[in-house]
Amino acid sequence: MAQPEFKRSNPDLDAQIERLKKRENLTENEALQLCGLAKQILAEEQNMHTVAAPVTVVGDIHGQFYDLLELFRIAGECPHANFLFLGDYVDRGFYSVECAQLCILLKVRYPSRVCLLRGNHESRQITQVYGFYDECLRKYGSAAVWLMFVE
Repeated sequence: MAQPEFKRSNPDLDAQIERLKKRENLTENEALQLCGLAKQILAEEQNMHTVAAPVTVVGDIHGQFYDLLELFRIAGECPHANFLFLGDYVDRGFYSVECAQLCILLKVRYPSRVCLLRGNHESRQITQVYGFYDECLRKYGSAAVWLMFVE
């Protein structure tokens, strides 16, 4: 079965980034579209990356959304700074959905400025134990967003 072609519009992505920064959740459809766009971009990338310096290396956000926003305040925001995210965006904190979506939005909007690695907390098994699955169910009422995220 062929994957659907998702289109990205910079004004739409910019508006979604600003909404998320205010903790206004994306709709389920927007979240699914975002994951589809990210999958297309990530599938086209090489396994090994050259990351331009200077770069801010970020690890283990674990749903700490306000810490992530503070990091952008200190390090600079895209497209004025480069970021290498080492994974573990979700679980443990209260805002895993927002953290994951913001990082993915930035990757889709600025693919050459943001490098996303997948941590062990981005797997089906771990997210079902440590909270991301339950948070998706609470915020969206179904597992559709969680399923798209962990693929």
